[in-house]
Amino acid sequence: MERVPVLKIGDILLVSIQIDMEDQVALQLQEDLADRIVATGAHGVIIDISALDIVDSFVGRTLATIASVSRVLDAETVVVGMRPAVAITLVELGLSLPGIRTALNVELGIAMLGNRADGDDALFDDDDESGPAVVTTP
Repeated sequence: MERVPVLKIGDILLVSIQIDMEDQVALQLQEDLADRIVATGAHGVIIDISALDIVDSFVGRTLATIASVSRVLDAETVVVGMRPAVAITLVELGLSLPGIRTALNVELGIAMLGNRADGDDALFDDDDESGPAVVTTP
């Protein structure tokens, strides 16, 4: 069985899913990620799904479970790289992915987690004093 690698960047774990997410792979990822959060003391998890063309209901629920487990272990989850077709499928399946924040790419996901660590819920552009460049809500 293939495994999804979990990389550590500072206090963030990065998961880039580059294989088909069969049910057993998703369950193994859930277990591996929980173990790595505890082992590293990570406070953030970024799951990059940009390579996934399809997310079925089981994988969608598994992502929500990963976010819940991560939150209990004091780590926030951000899913990045969601394709429009995947977003549409999740909505059509009625999966709202509670507890999961989303960002367009890994860079924005890291900024979102870094900003959360500062206790601020809005991302500000340092060069523009007129206000937030991007506003996110938990």
